[in-house]
Amino acid sequence: MGLTVAIDARAAAEVTAGRGRYVRQLLLALAELPEAADDRYVLLARQPWGELDERFSWEIVSLPDPAWHVAAALVASRRADVLLSTNSYLTAWFATVPTAVVVYDLVAFAAGARAQSRAARIERATIRPGLRRARALPCISEATRADLVGRFPSAAAKASVIPLAASERFSAAQPDDVAARHGLSSPYALAVGTLEPRKNLERLLAAWMRLPAHVRDAHALALVGPRGWEGDAIMRAAEGAGAHVLGRVSDEDLAALYAGCAVFAYPSLYEGFGLPVLEAMSAGAPVVTSTVSSLPEVAGDAAILVDPLDTDAISDAIARVLTDPALAQRLAEDGRRRAGAFSWEHTARDTRQLLAAIARR
Repeated sequence: MGLTVAIDARAAAEVTAGRGRYVRQLLLALAELPEAADDRYVLLARQPWGELDERFSWEIVSLPDPAWHVAAALVASRRADVLLSTNSYLTAWFATVPTAVVVYDLVAFAAGARAQSRAARIERATIRPGLRRARALPCISEATRADLVGRFPSAAAKASVIPLAASERFSAAQPDDVAARHGLSSPYALAVGTLEPRKNLERLLAAWMRLPAHVRDAHALALVGPRGWEGDAIMRAAEGAGAHVLGRVSDEDLAALYAGCAVFAYPSLYEGFGLPVLEAMSAGAPVVTSTVSSLPEVAGDAAILVDPLDTDAISDAIARVLTDPALAQRLAEDGRRRAGAFSWEHTARDTRQLLAAIARR
């Protein structure tokens, strides 16, 4: 007999990237998992997303936070064997069924990571009771687990690692005419992520301006992602650097932009996983990323790793890729192999096994 699993699925419809991508891909992978054929899923949300089979039912809870968490926990406790909390520690406070809380990062506690202040305050206020109430704490990277256990040692016995993956759409991507449609000349460099301080875009733009003039003049720089907090300084720097700020793009266009770029630059100050790095690798982009948090774990030896606080190092790494075709080709090939080691099937299977284990206990 299968499990009945309640999942906080709000982010599927409400969040474009990050946690939204995690929830959407997890649901799709669970739907294809043979051992989950007899399971049932109660998807807790404010609005439904996508077309899933009859095993998946949407339970719409039309309340604002924090009342949403109380109501959703009550539904999960009444209708399910186990709850997967994907978007907050708070839901676990009120659930009476065994609950697994996904831990994405400890950015709220990381010095220098420049987290959004309101979100950080909420996380710091809710995490301790959530950790105590949770039966399991699946972390999306070894780095996240290390950060969690380093700050909250009592969480060690509950904490495990279930990494993410890139969607298959990225490995199948072709450049097509997407870059031209977005006003980009080719070749171009690409950065992806919310325009907010943690992504280190001001330093990336400064690094771009330090490229040799003949290299910079021969390439465009594109920034993809929505505007976030403290974005005005980034927008001014982008204008000064002549960067193309594309805003949000569709997943199909994003895949094509990855596939067509001459280098993907992601010098983030802190990541719980760094999914854009894996997506870019899957699409065959040569990658430059940071030496910090989870990024070396995700990139392995298939990217150039730089100190994200060293503007000259970022600039030099980008210049190397843009001026050395053999290096760019090697990074692209190594990146595809690296990305192939991760899959949403594995993520879904490990998640389902963890939920079954805590439901039995």
